[in-house]
This record gives sequence, structure tokens and C-alpha cells, in this order.
Amino acid sequence: MIYCFYNILYCSYNIFIYPVSAARCNLCDRMGKKGKKEMETSKETFDPLPVETKAPATVVLLLNSQEEDVLVKACEAIYTFAEKGNENKVSLFEVGALEPLCKIISHSNNLVRRNAIMALGSMSTNGEVKNALKKLDVIPSLIEKLSNEEDVVVHEFSTLCLASLSVDYVSMAQIFESNGLPPVIQLLSSSDPDVQKNSLEIIFNLVQDYKSRQAVHEFGGMVPLLELLKSDFPVIQQLVLKVLQNLTMDLETRNTFRQEQGFEKLLEILSNQDFSDLHSDVLLIVANCLCNSETIHSLAEDGGLAKVMDFILLPSVPEIHSNAIKCISRSAQSSKCCKVLHEHGVEKVLVELLSVENVDVNISTCHAVAAMSLHQASKDTFRDLGGVAKLVESMSSESLHLKEAASAALSNLTHDKNNSMTVFEVGGHTLLIKQLSCSCPKTVANSASTLCNMAEQVKIRRGIWSHGVMEALVEPLKSTDSQILLNSLQCLALLACDSEARVEFQSAGGLPPLVDLLRSHHKDVLARACLAVVGIAIDEFPAVEMYKLGALELLEEINLSVNRRNKFSKLATTALLKSNLSVKYSLTGHLASTDIITHGFYDAGKARQGEKVPTLDELLTQPVNQQRPVVVVYMSAEQTKAIKEEEDEEKASTKEEHKKSRKKKKKEKEENEPVNVVEDVHLQKLIKDAKECILPLNDKEQYVTLARLVSDTMGGAVDQEKLHEFPWLLHLSELKSHLQSNVVPIDLIKKAIYGERALLFKCLADQIGLSCTLVRAEYNRAFNEITLFDSPDSPLPRRYIVDLIHQPGTLLALNTPLALQYQSI
Repeated sequence: MIYCFYNILYCSYNIFIYPVSAARCNLCDRMGKKGKKEMETSKETFDPLPVETKAPATVVLLLNSQEEDVLVKACEAIYTFAEKGNENKVSLFEVGALEPLCKIISHSNNLVRRNAIMALGSMSTNGEVKNALKKLDVIPSLIEKLSNEEDVVVHEFSTLCLASLSVDYVSMAQIFESNGLPPVIQLLSSSDPDVQKNSLEIIFNLVQDYKSRQAVHEFGGMVPLLELLKSDFPVIQQLVLKVLQNLTMDLETRNTFRQEQGFEKLLEILSNQDFSDLHSDVLLIVANCLCNSETIHSLAEDGGLAKVMDFILLPSVPEIHSNAIKCISRSAQSSKCCKVLHEHGVEKVLVELLSVENVDVNISTCHAVAAMSLHQASKDTFRDLGGVAKLVESMSSESLHLKEAASAALSNLTHDKNNSMTVFEVGGHTLLIKQLSCSCPKTVANSASTLCNMAEQVKIRRGIWSHGVMEALVEPLKSTDSQILLNSLQCLALLACDSEARVEFQSAGGLPPLVDLLRSHHKDVLARACLAVVGIAIDEFPAVEMYKLGALELLEEINLSVNRRNKFSKLATTALLKSNLSVKYSLTGHLASTDIITHGFYDAGKARQGEKVPTLDELLTQPVNQQRPVVVVYMSAEQTKAIKEEEDEEKASTKEEHKKSRKKKKKEKEENEPVNVVEDVHLQKLIKDAKECILPLNDKEQYVTLARLVSDTMGGAVDQEKLHEFPWLLHLSELKSHLQSNVVPIDLIKKAIYGERALLFKCLADQIGLSCTLVRAEYNRAFNEITLFDSPDSPLPRRYIVDLIHQPGTLLALNTPLALQYQSI
């Protein structure tokens, strides 16, 4: 017998080999001639060869042997070596142990198969080994080892290996597709606790996917899972509860859980203080089950709901407390469940918990209040019990998560106007306005939503505005979070009902981000941005500013898009033009009877397609050119200017810079436009004369007399045949030269034809309360339409065009030859 020693510093393990092969060994070279002759004479057998090795690589080489005894000893040695630590597992992997082991686990010899699966299972708990195993397609072979024919040791290490692999999503899918769940579920009934534990870990990893959850239910996994709740091993009980947490997310599984008395088993655990370490996980399962109205009714009848309420009230570990409250939050998602909870007085319990000095409990309670607040009766109860005021107090917390949860609850509660008033009375609006600049997106969105709910009441709206909410809303409008944008825009649209709020919003720089949101491709955000524009554009100054920022062009693009236009986009366009009549007239060539011309209106002529209408300031700075003059209406009348100055002073009382800006503009106007004072006086005299001589007359005579007044003011009647001799163009050129400006006030024009006369007629009619339109015709001409009843008995009014030049005061019925001729001249 020959001994061979290999001394390497890894491990020491004796291996006895009984070879049956007569093949030559590389040890023959070390033998003498006598040894060679002995081997040649004995070709059929080989004497037993004890080998002592300390090298893992040598043992791994033995895995390629055809001799079962060698394989048994080699696998056993590898298992023993791997069990000593992760470094050994990596060493075995590096010398190539995985591939031969994956083959040997399917060996026909039971002992070889068992030792190989033990070695592979032990190695699989290492992360590096696990990653390598995923590439070797070993899962089908491992699943085969779960059959009833295999012994419990094979089951233990096969499930250990699968548990390690199932953490990976790809391996999880492969286990499911290889029909691995049924045998794993069967092994839940194994007598070996290690097999049970490993099987539970596999199932827990797989049920993260809804397909596996359904499969566990279909393959009857609920019964053995519930049986394992009686296990003597806490780790097994905890794993069962984690699996059940996932399984009870599905309705069908919850029904089966209830049918198998699963809830009763959970209540037994909750009643046993020896299982207090399991209570937190049990309550999470209860929370899932309480989503089902049948379950909660059953619990209410059996006293189970009262037991859950006890867990909420009794002092306990914060985690258990929080999970018990989550049961309320989950169940309150259903209106039926919410009603049952309300009948059991859950609001009182939650209000008490808002005062508990634990942030996690407070957060869970706020979530439960938010859920219960979807029920009107609960809204009232929370207010009566002081819960609304306590939620407002929570908004002062240093915890961002608590402020987020409290703001969510307030958002739901303030859909009730009485709760909104309560929040306002305890100063909640000031805290909510501050949260609009919070770093937490959900808190910002919830705060904006709550303020929006509160602002529906006029008294509260003015109180909110007085605390700087318009300035605070500017920053949220720059957010990329869609919910923040939606809630902030809704709040802005509501607060824009007040003129002071609109002034403050513009002063705070809110118009640029608002106009920029008209570029949004989020359907709801775009719709609410259009709605906000409708509210802000009520005033002329913000409407003009938004026009300068390109709002009109953006709205036109929206209205032309099938996908982007909405029910507010056309309203926004109309509102923007209605407060910017000069632009409206240039773009559309039409002013309705409801479009009232006031100070600063100008006719810049018909705008070309895609051309931006210049502002009056821009036109005033342009050098004199050969084009037709821009006619401007300057009014310093009490009817317009006095009212505007009064409004400006009221607005300026809230904004000091507004006052300075107004004084600056007044000074500039006095320096740059001295002639306007005279012009204003002239126009005012016309308005005064018109009122005195026209208002006492009947409807038809009012229009006739006004037409003649306009004609007399601008050169009198002109025969159509002599129209070319009328020197109106020369007169306008002289005015431009005298003023050294392309902008000519309408007061100075003494000779004019269609366009200027129609504008003056509309201006005077608007000031004295007569109804008429202004319509641009070809070649920058214009005419006025009016509507009159021919007689008191007429069923319908008729529309007329007013002749202002050929036979001033003649009313030409619309669409008649004379009217058509007048329009086309």
C-alpha cells in the first residue's frame, strides 16, 4: 500500500479510495521497477489507496471520478469545508466546484445525491456563488429533488438553495415557470422545521408577484400556512405572517382566509401576550382583511373589531400602535366599512391618539383621519371632538412626514365648509401658506388643496389673501410635480376673484410662470392653467402683460390642437382679448357691444397672420413713417380715469412699489404728453354734449343724433362721388408731423372718413350707455352695427348699419343693398 501526501494550507481531510480501474496513475513514475511489475501482473484490481489532502482543488478534481465512494467522500469533504465560512465557499467556487456539483445532484446513488445537494446548498448562501448559480440553469434539477421519494436532508438543502436563488427576480420567475410552487407548498407540511423555514422563504419571495399569490391560493397553500402559525419556532411563525401579508392583498385569497377561520387564528395570537413579538405583523394582515366589508361586519358582530380597537387604545410598542391604526386606515377605504367604524366611535379614539407623544403614531393617526374624512358623518365628528384643531397643531411639527400626513387629513376635512371655518379660526391658513414653500412635494400639494377648499368662502378668501398667499403661490407654479401644479392653479383661479389678489400676484412675478404653463402637455395642468388665465385676465394690466409674454399665441396653438384644446382654452383667449381690446380689434376686426372702449384704446390697424400687435408704448417710440396713423383714445374722464385712479390707490395701499410706480407713470405722462390734457377736455366735452342732447331721446333718435354729432365733429357729410376730394389724408399727415409721432389722439382729428368716425361713434356710445359694435372692413375701413326694435310690437329686433359719412344718421338694414354698398365702399 502506497501513501501520497499533499501539504497545502486549506484544510485536512482523509479520503480512502477503492479504485477498480487498472489505468496507469501518474504516481507510477515514482515507483521502482518492482512496483511496475506488480501493477502489470494485476491489471483487474487496485489495492485500496489512502490519500490525505489539504487542497480544495484536489478534492474538486475528485468530483469527476466515476467511483461512487470517491464522490460520496469528496462531496462530504466539500460540505464540511464550506460550512466553515464564506471565504471557504468562495475558494471552492474559484476552483470550479459548482459545475460538477450541479451535475452530481442528479446522480443515481442516493448517498452521492444527498451529499452533493448538501454541499451545493451550503455554498449557495454566498452571494458570489448565488450569482454564478443563476447562469447554470440548476433550478429545474433542484425542483426535482423536492419529490416525496427524496429524504428530508435532500429536501432541506434543495429548499435552502432555492430560497437563496428566489431572491432574484429572474430566478423567481424561473421557479414559477418550472412549476416549483406545488412541491414547495407540499413541503410546508414537512416534519422538519428547516424544510418548513426554507419553503416559507421561497414562497415569501415568490408572492411578491401577483401571479404567484394567485397560484399559492389555487394550489391550496392557505391551509398549511395557517397550520404553521402553531409552530414552536418564532422564525417560522414570523415568516408565515409575512407570507400572509402578501397573500391577503388579493380579494379571493382574503375570502379563503376568512373561510378557513384565519381571522380567528390571528385574534388568538393578539389575545396571547406571549406572542407580543408577532402582534405587529398580525395587525398588518388584519389591515388587509379590513378592506373587505363582509369581514368588518363579521368582526363587528364577533367582537373582533373591539379587540382591534383595544390594541389602538392600550399603551404598547409604537410599531404595534401604528400597525393597529393602519387597520383603521385600510378599512376606511370602503364607505360601508367607514360607516361601521363610525358606529363604533373610532373618531374619538383617533382624536385621542393625535395627542400621543410619538411621531410615528401621530403619522399613522393622520392617515386614518384622512381616510375616515371621506365619510361626511366623520367630518362632523372630528370637528366636534376638536380633531381639526389638533391637526392644525401638527402642521407646526418639525417632522416633515407628520406635516405631510396632517395636511392630507386637512385637505379631506376642509371639503366641509364648517371644517374650513374651524381651520381658519385657529389660524391654520397661515401655517398652510408657509407650507407652500416646503421641501416635501406632497405637503405643498396638500396645503394648496386645503387653501383652495377654504377659499370657496368669501370671508376666508380675503383672510387668506391678506397673509400673502398670492406671492407664496408663485414658487409652486414653477414645480415639475403635476399634483402641486394642479392644486396651486386651482387655488390661484379661485383667489383671482379678488382684484387685490390679482394685483399682488402680478407684483410678485406670478405671470411668467403662469404663462409658461400654457406650454404644458399635461392635459389637466393645461386646462387649469387656462382657467387661471381666465381669472387673472379680468384686469387690463395683467392681460396686457400676459399678451407681451406670448400668452395669446400659446392659446391659439392650444385651440388649434385637437389633443391639447380644452373647455377653458377658448375662454382664456376670450378673456385675454376682452381685457386687451386694442389687440382684439387688430386681430379679429370686431368689438362686440359688451366690449367697452376706455382710456388707452388704440387702433393699430389690421394685424397680419402670425404678426404680434405692438403695444402703445412701442408705437410711441417709433419714428414717424408714411403709414396710416395709429388712432388712440385718451380719456381723463370721471367715468373712467377717476374710477381707475381710485382702484389704483386702493391697490397701492397694499403694495408700496405700486404707489411709486403710479407716481412715476403720472410724472412721465405729464412730461411726455402735455397735449393730452387739452385732448381729454375736448373728448369730455363731446361726451357731455352727447349725454345732454341724446339720452332724453327715444332709442332710434339716440343713434341718429349721435351719428350726426360724430359726422359734424369729423368734417361733416361727404358725397360718395366727392369722397376722393375730401382732404382727410392730408389732415392726418399734418397731425403726425405736428406731433412728431405716428400716434394721433382721436380728439385732434377734425377730418376723417369710415375708420376714425366708426371708432369715435363706438367710443361715445360706450360712454353714454348705447349699445353698438365696431367692425373692421377692407382697407382699414370700419362701420358700426346696432340692434333696434322697429316698433314696440315687433317680435324680434333688427340689425342696422349706421351711416356716418354720406347721409349721417341713416340706419341701413343689415344685408340690404344699401348696407352692403356702405360696407364695401
